[in-house]
Amino acid sequence: MLIDLHAHSTASDGTDTPAELMQAAAAAGLDVVAITDHDNTMGWAPALAARPPELTVIRGAEFSTSAPLGERRVSVHLLGYLFDPAHRAIVDEQARLRQERLHRGLAIVDRMVTAGVPITADRVLEIADGAPVGRPHIGRALVEAGVVESVDQAFAMHLSGRGPYYVPKADTDLPTAIGMITAAGGVSVIAHPRGRGERRVLTAGYLAELARLGLAGLEVDHPDHDPSDRAELRGIATDLGLLTTGSSDYHGTNKVLRLGQERTDPDVLDRIVGASNGITTPVGPGG
Repeated sequence: MLIDLHAHSTASDGTDTPAELMQAAAAAGLDVVAITDHDNTMGWAPALAARPPELTVIRGAEFSTSAPLGERRVSVHLLGYLFDPAHRAIVDEQARLRQERLHRGLAIVDRMVTAGVPITADRVLEIADGAPVGRPHIGRALVEAGVVESVDQAFAMHLSGRGPYYVPKADTDLPTAIGMITAAGGVSVIAHPRGRGERRVLTAGYLAELARLGLAGLEVDHPDHDPSDRAELRGIATDLGLLTTGSSDYHGTNKVLRLGQERTDPDVLDRIVGASNGITTPVGPGG
């Protein structure tokens, strides 16, 4: 069974519509795919409406969170699976995060325009098409304007945390987000915990603290992780009794990633489903 528990659509910063994501998952031979757009669940309904009969869909989201590192805070992405999308704390926080993304995205664009970069806020909003504005949308505008050749190059040259136009955003406190997902009947898994800046804050000791607060798992097999990262994370997960997942973090053409290139074991998925409270369930053949 081929299971990929981390994929994005145009409801956030992917390039496939939710319906196209379902078709792409089936074409890739997936048996199970999770739709995990950033800070929203807007893609759930259109994804389920377009679901091929042989495909099981896990409804989730990727929450923008942060954790303290000395006097500053570091971005950490948290996957939530099978939570109640109508839970008031999640509804309110996702609405706040979408507004935060919009304000931050427009501030980045404003800095670029001031510096003479030939893009506009209107065009970035058109590219986002109602989705929470993210840096990949700005990256696509930069590609379209001929400033860079790819979204990856846009991040390397202009959009990284160390870039000249970077603007931080006020993300949810990581323990608070874990608590919200648990209260909403869902299951939380830290996304790519050794990718980007997460490795600086997600020490074994801090992960142990998060496990005591309800964290269920770590996304171990991820394109950002090399073999030593994966071995370290598996050891930590074993010590703490955490689940280990594998996922592609597919974004369509925004990233050079292939659906199913990383995968989750079926027994782990069974444990994720069993740990949820059943308000939101997998939808698959016969469902």
